[in-house]
Amino acid sequence: MCSHRLLLLALLLGLAPMANAATVGTAPAKGVIVATNEAQHRVDITIDGAPFTSYLWATNQRKPVLFPLIAPDGTTVTRGYPFAMRPGERVDHPHHAGLWFNYGNANSFDFWNNSDAIKPADRPKYGSIAHDRIVSAKSGANSGELIAESTWTTAAGDNILTQTTHYVFSRTTVAGHPGRSIDMIVTLKALSPVVFHDDKEGLLGIRVAHFLESPTEKGGTFMDANGNPTTVAATDTTGATGVYHTSEGKTGDAVWSTRGRWCTLTGATTDGKTETIAILDHAGNPGYPAYWHARGYGLFAVNPLGAHIFDPKAAPLNFTLDKGSSATFKYRILILSSPAPDAEMNRAADAFDAEYR
Repeated sequence: MCSHRLLLLALLLGLAPMANAATVGTAPAKGVIVATNEAQHRVDITIDGAPFTSYLWATNQRKPVLFPLIAPDGTTVTRGYPFAMRPGERVDHPHHAGLWFNYGNANSFDFWNNSDAIKPADRPKYGSIAHDRIVSAKSGANSGELIAESTWTTAAGDNILTQTTHYVFSRTTVAGHPGRSIDMIVTLKALSPVVFHDDKEGLLGIRVAHFLESPTEKGGTFMDANGNPTTVAATDTTGATGVYHTSEGKTGDAVWSTRGRWCTLTGATTDGKTETIAILDHAGNPGYPAYWHARGYGLFAVNPLGAHIFDPKAAPLNFTLDKGSSATFKYRILILSSPAPDAEMNRAADAFDAEYR
């Protein structure tokens, strides 16, 4: 393994912790700090000195990711695998790491399922997303911003899309409780004609910690865009308490393949802490309101580019960008150490729609 990946794994495993105010003997930096470290292929985001998340590239994921996601009370709400193993966690789907943005079938190449776990003989079917550069990083009292550029490249070596992602990391309040939020405003520009074939594997995904998995999950076999099966074994659901809930009143297992302007996932840790992840769709997004690709085994994803795959009565979407054209997708991810009442989620969704016209 190359040296920068060894260093990154050491950082993720806590063997080479990030230097911060606490470790160097000074007071923690107040506000939302966005600290770039090009040499270690990461940007670290903290709130009042406490870790929130990190933007990582040059990992084994063949795409940039945010990892981990940490709630206001310090609870990690994302799965550790494949970066950091935790007892009792599932180790399926090695391409599910933290929070990511990609798609399962763009010009017949699979960007969603790719990682270093793919066998060399199968790699001609896949695409990868390479981080190009940090455009800007800005810290602030209540929010910080990061703008990064990347390129989607097929296994044939063709660059088909440029991606510009504007992240806004903020402290917030929901129903009187402190929260954290991540806005992702992603613009894809086509370098050649691109067809996002109707597919379930997209578009923004989070792989959650074990306690946010569904207690009713029994495992199963799932097919990707190339017809490759992945078997998710039934595991011990002790400690799994996660329940999905949408703006349309769908709950639990019934959420998958339904549409809604928001979806929450709420569960309790073994020591009784309530944690929620919410994803808000934006009224200006293509395919609004999106379908929820929300699985009990821990995949929480929003997909505006699938249609027929979720509803056999719907016509295939096959969203297309001509060369030189672009599309922008806006999502807000809320991370709360509290429940998320419907009324508060509706207000949050209204505010998000109004903020980005």
